[in-house]
Amino acid sequence: MIRAYTFLLRPTARQTAALGEMLRDHCSLYNGALQERRGAYRHTSKTTVRYGDQSAQLKDIRAFDPERQGRWSFSSQQATLRCLDKAFAAFFRRVKAGQTPGYPRFKGVGHFDTVVFPRDGDGCRWDSTPHDPRTRVRLQGVGHVRVHQHRPVQGRVKTISVKREGSRWYVVLACDEVPAQELPPTGAIVGIDMGLAHFLTTSGGEHVGNPRFLQAMADELAGAQRHLATFPKRTRQRAKKHRAAARKVAKLHGKIRRQRADFHHKTARALITGHDVIAHERLNTAGLTKSPAPKADPGRPGGFLPNGAAAKAGLNRGILDAGWAQFLGILANKAESAGRLVVPVDARNTSRTCPDCGHVAKENRVTQERFQCTACGFAANADHVGATNVLNRAGLVLCAAA
Repeated sequence: MIRAYTFLLRPTARQTAALGEMLRDHCSLYNGALQERRGAYRHTSKTTVRYGDQSAQLKDIRAFDPERQGRWSFSSQQATLRCLDKAFAAFFRRVKAGQTPGYPRFKGVGHFDTVVFPRDGDGCRWDSTPHDPRTRVRLQGVGHVRVHQHRPVQGRVKTISVKREGSRWYVVLACDEVPAQELPPTGAIVGIDMGLAHFLTTSGGEHVGNPRFLQAMADELAGAQRHLATFPKRTRQRAKKHRAAARKVAKLHGKIRRQRADFHHKTARALITGHDVIAHERLNTAGLTKSPAPKADPGRPGGFLPNGAAAKAGLNRGILDAGWAQFLGILANKAESAGRLVVPVDARNTSRTCPDCGHVAKENRVTQERFQCTACGFAANADHVGATNVLNRAGLVLCAAA
């Protein structure tokens, strides 16, 4: 199986400057290649420039600019050009499908944050100092950078990526042939219902609280964003205070993101350890967080009727803060590694169906928390009912598959 390992880098001051220059030059290469494609197509000849054409120019570019483009790995520059080629391929795919195209855009230095080395040993080397007790990764043009390796790496290292998040630098290893670490069977099966009052509820009636990390830091984040809004949005060069304000906002968002990911990993690990089969709702988070369409006022040209957008915005914020999609992705990955089974089921009417008699009605959901069947009078916690129905549907799916 394939697994990715992410480790924090501990670069020196000189190495930090070199890493920043590496990102800057790869960003410049990306934008230059994008400009070439735009200019060629806007010409009367409507010429199409492809990845092979631009990759063939790298040798001349490196010879013309040895102090910048010539410093870095040839393979990593090819990976940057491939990234642009994938962006154009996705653009044309969306055009053919009739979706919103989203033409590839130029990237600012602050928005270009990853450099990919396609193969270990070509411009980079993982564990470049095996005689040293401290793990290091060697990057061409940067040197041997110390790595905070908090767990062993298994399998064969295929690609190495260097990523910047705020003021932190990370190395991401994509490893192949990673052996699965199967856990002993428990004989237990569980269904889970995702929510906002509780992050999840199991079919056994256990509730896992919703930490609401974004809401907990909302006041501090709002103050930092108000301070950042006092500076001009578009400027050629940010002042020192402007850069500090942007770093503070990014730091707070990074902290929230790491807290949420840590909570998701620990919650998923607890489910995987205690159960052989985990059933969950198949959720469309993008559809659930979609803004309501505006309602035109027929009696007032140019006016609109209330459509509940403010209330929906609060609900969307809560769903995105919970991070259901990220959690379910982590759960699926951990289950594959541990030899467990994750079963997604249809989410429709899971909280409106009576698990006792099977009656389905909107009126069964008395409140957000309470469920009471209008046919047989069965009453229980609404989230517990949803988790029970998810488990029952998973049993039908498993029987059909068998």
